[in-house]
Amino acid sequence: MGAEVVGGIVSGSLALLADAGHMFSDAAALALALFAIRLASKPPTAKRTYGYHRAEILAALLNGATLVVVAVLVVFEAWERMQAPAPVRGGMLLAVAAGGLLINVIGLMILHGGRNDSLNVRGAWLHVASDALGSVQAMIAGLLIWLYDWHWVDPVASVLIAVLVAWSAWSLLRASVDVLMESTPAHLDLDTIRDTIVRLDGVTAIHDLHAWTITSGKDALSAHVCMAEGHFPNLLRDIRETLRTTFDIDHATIQLEPPHFEDALCACSCARVEPRGS
Repeated sequence: MGAEVVGGIVSGSLALLADAGHMFSDAAALALALFAIRLASKPPTAKRTYGYHRAEILAALLNGATLVVVAVLVVFEAWERMQAPAPVRGGMLLAVAAGGLLINVIGLMILHGGRNDSLNVRGAWLHVASDALGSVQAMIAGLLIWLYDWHWVDPVASVLIAVLVAWSAWSLLRASVDVLMESTPAHLDLDTIRDTIVRLDGVTAIHDLHAWTITSGKDALSAHVCMAEGHFPNLLRDIRETLRTTFDIDHATIQLEPPHFEDALCACSCARVEPRGS
């Protein structure tokens, strides 16, 4: 980042300065991701019964927000540069951007293994990936300026960098908000889960079915299951085993309700649902 700041000032390149700003956000993102991982490892307490797992989701959300801020600042500066193009030393831009790309590739290799298992690590990986693409854009701009003296390419490359940054931020923000809003995990289909449980022997109906994500890779489910007489406790064991083996859900809370069960606090009870096959 320091090399790109110096190189951007000396060469007059906005693309390098934009890439340096993005790399600064990368450093902050990596530090935040590491802090969130450490915090998430703390054990649950009586006040925070799920522990601190959501710290990683909050870190991912913050990382996505900083990506958006970086993108907006870069576009604003690029627009001003387009109005008054400044001379850029293409050779220096190319060399410094190549060095930035090398550092980003090393970062991508380090983070690659955990990006599919943790939204937090994915956020850090996206920061570095978009910065690597930004370095490629800066290199192309430097080459074109060096060969053809096309100085307008520098702000255009900056806008392309900003677009890449905003694109990576959008998917991260959407995934983070989905977790915080306790949306159904994207890989689970509640209708399929409902149909699978209802087909189990002893189940007459199911209601108040909910599924959500505590943190990346840790899903939870709760449901009220109406059962026929004489099926407890085997039915509970069958439901939990089905959820674990078929849907990879280990954390499930199941309330088994006998026939004609009434609950004034529950909008739907076993007394109001038709038995299966009726």
